[in-house]
Amino acid sequence: MHPGTTRSERGQALSSFLVVVVVALLLVTGLVVDGGRKSAADRRAELAAAAAARAAVDTTAAQRQAGRRPDGGAAVAAAKRVIADETGMRGTASLASDGSVQVTTAVEVDTVFLSLIGIRTVQGHGSATAQLFG
Repeated sequence: MHPGTTRSERGQALSSFLVVVVVALLLVTGLVVDGGRKSAADRRAELAAAAAARAAVDTTAAQRQAGRRPDGGAAVAAAKRVIADETGMRGTASLASDGSVQVTTAVEVDTVFLSLIGIRTVQGHGSATAQLFG
């Protein structure tokens, strides 16, 4: 024991160190767990965007096979229906001037550990493009 240091002061220093270590471990755990939740949300949003773009192309397949110009409005409506069918998913679908349907999606998921520091949700984003005509 150092001169002037009492046993209770050593215990307080150890307690403070332990608190810092526990908080750091909680933050790292939060980053791992909630980072995984964000990654899963990104994947879900990406899959929804791809499914919506695929639905847009599938809706116009018969028209394209017959050599007719596809109905862009029907394609966009089909993509929007797919987005609407996904629980908690938000998104847009639009017909671009180059003849493609562009889809963007977003989904929000609650955090588990990061809510302890005020981060209540994380968002996942996705996008896809499908060429109808060109």
